[in-house]
Amino acid sequence: MLTYSLVKVNTSKGAIMQTKLTLRLEDSLIAQAKGYAKDHDKSLSQVVTDYFKMLTQQTETTSISPITDSLIGVLKSSDLDQKDYKKYLEEKYL
Repeated sequence: MLTYSLVKVNTSKGAIMQTKLTLRLEDSLIAQAKGYAKDHDKSLSQVVTDYFKMLTQQTETTSISPITDSLIGVLKSSDLDQKDYKKYLEEKYL
């Protein structure tokens, strides 16, 4: 069992509440997580915080992957239409 106390931090907007979090994890997973934190010059608490922030940001934002999102609008100025696509598929598969 791994128990962490999150540090109370004062910011210009006010204080962040201190909360205790208890995680029950396999020893090997804890060791891997500590290694990851050390390799990235972070505390294990910061790694967990970053992960939770990433999870909540993904659910708040669009569910489109970054690669797909980068392709949106690429063909706006293209003269291609459904007929061209149908012709392409016929040539490819017939």
